[in-house]
Amino acid sequence: MIAWQNLFRKSSFPLRSDADKNGVIAIRAVDDLKDFLDSVHIRYCLAKPYQETPDYPIVESRELLPSFDNDMFEYKDLPGFSLVALPRQLAYFSEIFQYDKLHSIATSRGGVSCPLETQVIGQNIQTLLNRIPNKLHEDLRKGFRSSDVTLLDTYEKLFPYLLLMDRAQVLAWDGEGFFHLAGVFASFPSDIDSELKRFGIRIGKFLPGDDELYERNRMFVYQFLMELYGFPIVSERRTSSALFARKLHKMGERFLLRVLGQTDRTITTYFSNGENTRYPHLEKTALVSIDKYQRDLINHVAKQGGFLDEDRRVVILRVRYRQHAFDPSNIREERALSILDQEILHPLTGEPMKGLNVIKDPSNMILRLNDIVRGEFSGRILYKRTEIVSNTDTDEKKLKFLYSWLAKHQRRMISYSDDFFAQVTKIITRYLYSPDNDEAFDSLHDLHQEVIERFAYIQQARRVRMLEDISSRTAKSGKMTYLQMMRAAAALLNELKFEIVNFFPEITDSIIECVEKILGDSYLLHKYIAPAETTLSPTGLEIKKIYGRLVNMQDGFKAVRKVRLDSHGKLKKGGSVKQSQKEIGA
Repeated sequence: MIAWQNLFRKSSFPLRSDADKNGVIAIRAVDDLKDFLDSVHIRYCLAKPYQETPDYPIVESRELLPSFDNDMFEYKDLPGFSLVALPRQLAYFSEIFQYDKLHSIATSRGGVSCPLETQVIGQNIQTLLNRIPNKLHEDLRKGFRSSDVTLLDTYEKLFPYLLLMDRAQVLAWDGEGFFHLAGVFASFPSDIDSELKRFGIRIGKFLPGDDELYERNRMFVYQFLMELYGFPIVSERRTSSALFARKLHKMGERFLLRVLGQTDRTITTYFSNGENTRYPHLEKTALVSIDKYQRDLINHVAKQGGFLDEDRRVVILRVRYRQHAFDPSNIREERALSILDQEILHPLTGEPMKGLNVIKDPSNMILRLNDIVRGEFSGRILYKRTEIVSNTDTDEKKLKFLYSWLAKHQRRMISYSDDFFAQVTKIITRYLYSPDNDEAFDSLHDLHQEVIERFAYIQQARRVRMLEDISSRTAKSGKMTYLQMMRAAAALLNELKFEIVNFFPEITDSIIECVEKILGDSYLLHKYIAPAETTLSPTGLEIKKIYGRLVNMQDGFKAVRKVRLDSHGKLKKGGSVKQSQKEIGA
């Protein structure tokens, strides 16, 4: 195991070379500041607690996969903090957040040394003393009696005291244009109510004054908005940090904002360099144990000296994410994030080891799924965001693990290849429908049905994703002809109508929308539907015939939706499956 004090010690940062401040770290750019903060934060907030805590809760790789699980535990003894850095001088009165100001020895104009240096140092020390426990006051005084606590050189030594403060640190440019610690105990504004409602209205999930629509879609909008910024619905510290990053980016600010929650053990960073992008950059850094099944990856990392703890296969992993705008026409409409790239940081140099796949390995997913159904998986999951389940030594725990596994990987499974999904289907159906398990499942009927329905949703969603491609005349082999599109759509809808026993409103809505797109194609209508049959070629006649079948199927799906939903768009209890099948022609 590499001692935490040695981490990133080979990193170098630009220094000021003037006579008065020889050797002082001089950082102007956000990217350079981020590297500096990485070196301090990873040492003190990840590696140090790991080596000093025998049962340190390593982050499981699945925890870094969107969508993010709610936190299971709060580790109060682990560090947590938040921080914002702005590459400009601050205007204390005009800033949009509150903080306790620290004064740089360099004045705000011209970089002239402050003539009252001793008084300024004392005032800064007093500001810090006001925000830490009384029992540490003497230690702080002794350690920084004659030090300029605003300099980045002092930041690492001061950082353990900063971790004791509930609120955020503030870094900004001093009078010479270099980053310094400009303030502490900052409060990030978090107007979650207005932000949530504006966002929900913009994506079409809310309408002003419509209470029922708001009630139906509120949690979806809340979860989607938070996940765009890297979190489930969580603590105030992380919620306010996410919304503040959103606000700064919308204002066109260049910034870096960082937060570490005591529950997630993950350093989450947002940064923007003023680019005209929809969202700020988002990344997470955590200590992750490489799965024992990933032998090639383990061997590669070991040869590179990339393990923080080789015995436990622990690495410093950084994951970058891509945000996705809400798309109601996509069956994976709840997908706010996907993984852009991932890299292991070398524990001595901080250099990234790129091109590695630690947390997004389909073959590894299959092995984990096998372990779950065999009862050989050890770990913890949060079942339905309320119940913590450890290991899989009973059928009840297996089903709860399987439900959570399907929910976690649902979006990825919708997109994976047919061969991969066939492997998943074989494992799951063999477990769920095995006669050997009938007796056990009799006493777990509701839970068993929940898992079956969850898997049925994924199966139907995969077909709808194919229908989305078909409606755009997209195939693996290239662009479809209109005849190919019509044949493929009819065949797929014929399969879907027999699966209506498991009715899912959002899937039915997606089916109807895709078919409407096909039926409303202006070229199709002009070329094949409007002309008389006597003027059409054999291809045109077949297209027109299939068009009529699609219209009938569309009416059937609309009838099913009407039968199964009440006037407020909510699923009726029970519902008439036979009537639904009759309406759709199954």
